[in-house]
Amino acid sequence: MSTTRVLDPTDETTPQVIGNAARFDSLAGKTVGLLDISKARGNVFLDRVEERLNALDVVTIRFSKPTFAKPAPVDLRHEIATSCDAVIEALAD
Repeated sequence: MSTTRVLDPTDETTPQVIGNAARFDSLAGKTVGLLDISKARGNVFLDRVEERLNALDVVTIRFSKPTFAKPAPVDLRHEIATSCDAVIEALAD
């Protein structure tokens, strides 16, 4: 029987502990960013989420990554961070 050893490529000798983001009691008065990562049918998922949020009078802003294969560009991340209170990211296929 062989043993497989899995290594963390980040090589953190002391892992950074990050807590969960604070939750809103309500989305009333908040702006929610909807990020399409450009995978197939992600936009379909976000269309439905947007319908539901708009029915609750939540403001939504749509964003799209150029490709799902790479992280979002810095400019896009900055725009989302400065214009939204929360983000929903579509990972659908």
